Amino acid sequence: MSEITKQDVTSQTELINSVAAPTQAELNFVQEFAKFMDDGGVFMWIILGMWALGVAIALERFKSIFKYDIDGQSLMGDIRKKVLTNDVQTAIQDCASSKSLLANVLRNGLKRANQSKEQIQDALEASMLEAIPHIEKRLGYLALIANTSTLVGLLGTIYGLIQSFAAVASADAASKAELLALGISKAMNTTAFGLISAITIMVAHQVLSAKAEKILGELEHYSVKLTDLLSTKKGVQAPAKIDSVENEAA
Repeated sequence: MSEITKQDVTSQTELINSVAAPTQAELNFVQEFAKFMDDGGVFMWIILGMWALGVAIALERFKSIFKYDIDGQSLMGDIRKKVLTNDVQTAIQDCASSKSLLANVLRNGLKRANQSKEQIQDALEASMLEAIPHIEKRLGYLALIANTSTLVGLLGTIYGLIQSFAAVASADAASKAELLALGISKAMNTTAFGLISAITIMVAHQVLSAKAEKILGELEHYSVKLTDLLSTKKGVQAPAKIDSVENEAA
């Protein structure tokens, strides 16, 4: 009985240690990060704030831009089938059910299906002008934050070096080299942190910019295709009506 109890106690102790080990590691990481931030001075916290702002903007843009995107080729294929079978209303309803910007633009063009080519083009162009700000919104801020993070990091390093040389000037000869090396290593923290912030934000900016360019390209491409489709459909229907009138007159 006592042997079983000892085994239970041992297993429980091992379980507690296994759970506590990651917690201790996490605590050490937090302490090291806090020391890293304190060594760099106030500029480190400025960079951290800018980095957090950039990450928040990037996450919001990722959510929005990927929501605005859609498989344009598949959407245009469905619209073509419905237009050619004179089922424009169903095509409009399908576009209205989508949250993508391309579907919204094409929906406004389909609403002018019975009007002239110029009126269809005007509707599509107006819809595109409304969609573009939604795609490019806040992307410029990401580039600004990335560039500014690098510059703030360099400024923090320069400030740290000035403080290091000032401290060394009043120190004794034996400890000057050690103090200078320690001061320079701390001053470099801001440059390193600024570069970390800038690199991550620049990567996010590049990915978002590429996605935005893809959506804009599809808006232009499929707007032209829809205009051509609706104009061709009307051009085919017009001779058919003329032939039917001539047959009735004969």
